[in-house]
This record gives sequence, structure tokens and C-alpha cells, in this order.
Amino acid sequence: MENSIAQKSDHLATLISERLGIHTGTGFEAKLRKAGRALPRWARRDGAVIVDAMALETHPKLARTINQKPVDRAIRNLTGHLESIDPFKRRMGRFLDFLALIALIAILIFGAVVTILVWRGLV
Repeated sequence: MENSIAQKSDHLATLISERLGIHTGTGFEAKLRKAGRALPRWARRDGAVIVDAMALETHPKLARTINQKPVDRAIRNLTGHLESIDPFKRRMGRFLDFLALIALIAILIFGAVVTILVWRGLV
């Protein structure tokens, strides 16, 4: 098979590494498991369809029982989703979330200090 499910899943594994920054684990199944909640539920379900098809593909007689349409649809959906992810935007979003958290904590601490000062009658 020139374009087997295993080859397509290797491409998906490299996309997961590049786009989600998951470099641990070898192969698509390990990277998909490691991705966990970084992927939406439907993408994890599509990944499970691909993993099941990969397991059947290794056996000559069971390979005939693979329903190719759902597998191709899952590969297409997962590839489209992973290619739409921008790693820079993802990192920048995390950084901005971290800054927002620090700003919120600083505001809460400042409010608590002012409240304590008012209760003690120092302000």
C-alpha cells in the first residue's frame, strides 16, 4: 500500500509534534494520548478511529474489514484541525493568560491591603 493508514498517521504525529508541541512518545498513538485535552473531543474520537484502523491494518485478513470512509474522514478532519493551529498564537495566548492572572492577583492583593487599611482607620 503506497498510502497506508500508518503513513498518514505518521504525518499526523509530526503535525501533533509541530503544532501542539508534544515531543514525547513515538508514533501517532502515543502522541495522541499525550495530547489529551489539547485536542477537542471530536478530534480525540477521530484519533481513536485511526488507531483502531492501524491495529487492524497490520493483520492481512482483518485489514479487509476496515471501513475506509470513516477512517479517511477522521484523517481529513484531524489533519485540517492540526494544520489550522498556529503555534505562535498558542504560545502568545498562554503568555497573555499568565500575565492576566498576575494582574488579577496584584489587583486582589491591592484591594485587600486597602480594605485592611480602611478597617483599621489608617486611611
